[in-house]
Amino acid sequence: MKTKVLWIQGLACNGNAHSFLTYSKLEQFLDDFEFIYHPIIDSKFTLSDIVNNFCECEILLIEGSIADDYKRSHKSIVEIIKLYAPHVKKIVTVGTCATFGGIFKDSPYENSSGFLYLEKEKIDKFLEYEDKVISVSGCPVHPEVLVNTLYMIKDKLELPIDTFHRPKEFFSFTVHNGCTRNEYFEYKVDNHNFGEKEGCMFYDHGCQAPFTNGSCNKILWNEVNSKTRVGQPCMGCTEPEFPRINLYETKKNMGIPQYLPFGVPKRAYLTLSGVAKAFKISRLEEELF
Repeated sequence: MKTKVLWIQGLACNGNAHSFLTYSKLEQFLDDFEFIYHPIIDSKFTLSDIVNNFCECEILLIEGSIADDYKRSHKSIVEIIKLYAPHVKKIVTVGTCATFGGIFKDSPYENSSGFLYLEKEKIDKFLEYEDKVISVSGCPVHPEVLVNTLYMIKDKLELPIDTFHRPKEFFSFTVHNGCTRNEYFEYKVDNHNFGEKEGCMFYDHGCQAPFTNGSCNKILWNEVNSKTRVGQPCMGCTEPEFPRINLYETKKNMGIPQYLPFGVPKRAYLTLSGVAKAFKISRLEEELF
């Protein structure tokens, strides 16, 4: 039997809805799930139908930031969510805006935020539904992470979550884990220009991979690539503070990156950096030229 799913949008750019369409096995997915409404895919009901009448569904997907005075089909997004949230089995926040507020948290709409969070701070807007929430952050969300999460819900599999309600299956490690540039990171060999195949982008170009939870370098986009593989720094798009200013710069204090990889004390980092810098790995240096 198909699982009925409702996809609604708050303040959104459609990025997550479009990312979902790139899922390589979408046809198979639609054999197992039925969208009673989706903003792009043909659905059984219209937006007006699902806003003005309760339509039965099991999973509520929310894309985009949620603002008190933002309306869809003449009804506020908050009212729409409260119409469905008490009745569904799970609520999935799709993308960083729906999870943490994202870029739209600074919109002119009133009290724009994520479903449970405004950045790292928990808010009480929908706190009564917290036990139902699974958050799949990303800008945009990785389609395989979203689809696999939905199948785990459908199949009633155990779904451990982190402090931000993200599935640990996909968010318990960093984007740095699996990065093909890790050897350059270890020996402090810097990348000098975007798009180069070699060198680490953490020291000068603001790469957020060592402190960003995500699976981009384990579950590749379109089964082919990731930002760091093609020479663009990770922007930390799955994290509460995204987007930060000066995305492509590494903020430093006395030459030391202000933010260090998760769990690494500054003294230990300085010691290891000193040792690594003492090595000259000709093989790595030569590959940059």
